[in-house]
Amino acid sequence: MAMTAADEDALLAVAMEAATRAGDELRARFGHRQHGVRSKSGPTDLVSDADLAAEAAIRDVLKSHRPDDAILAEEGGATAGGALRWVVDPLDGTINFLFGVPAFGVSVACEDADGGLVGIVLDPIRGECFAATRSGTPTLDGEPIRGRATGDLAKALVATGFSYDAALRARQAEAVSRVLPRVRDIRRMGAAAIDLCWTACGRFDAYYERGLQPWDLAAGTLIAARAGLEVRSLEQAGDEPAGVVVTRPALMDELIELVR
Repeated sequence: MAMTAADEDALLAVAMEAATRAGDELRARFGHRQHGVRSKSGPTDLVSDADLAAEAAIRDVLKSHRPDDAILAEEGGATAGGALRWVVDPLDGTINFLFGVPAFGVSVACEDADGGLVGIVLDPIRGECFAATRSGTPTLDGEPIRGRATGDLAKALVATGFSYDAALRARQAEAVSRVLPRVRDIRRMGAAAIDLCWTACGRFDAYYERGLQPWDLAAGTLIAARAGLEVRSLEQAGDEPAGVVVTRPALMDELIELVR
């Protein structure tokens, strides 16, 4: 069944409620000693009780409003469901959160077989909420946003991120060494969803990264695409995982050549 704008708005309201509940959990815990901190894929890839509490809050909202939908979440994995799937990162930027760096967010998206329907990225410390629907105008705190209209890579502020895997991180450093002399500067925030939204609203001119997961990308790429940016995949190259590049079409080909 085709989704109407009213359907999208209803789903966006659920995403907003879920993200807000998770943000409340994170804000209450931020700046205090964290409990239940443990490694996942390696010693630098951590999870804490805050991640789990935020995800539980999101799942409670979805269970209440959308019990028949599927869920794919970073900590709890996938559940089966109907034609719609919620893709959730309860705490994007866990390392920042654990170290007291106020740069992290909650990402909640809903998708169907054709891709993203709605997306919310909430920054609970700054109190900023980025939102988009498939057919609507992307917003920051209710105000329309648009990617920066720059056509010169030499003047572009470019964001990126790095893997938890040391070998891959070394190769990513090589890519940075190619990009840095060709752009205004590089930023590394440590939260992919925030990077995507800051690109969507013009704080960054471009963003690229390899090794991301669906929950890192689902909401942020929808917001960026609706803000007039091109979202292009980086193909897997040998043992380097796939990735994404997001920027204005005028900058895309040149940036792709540098990071490919």
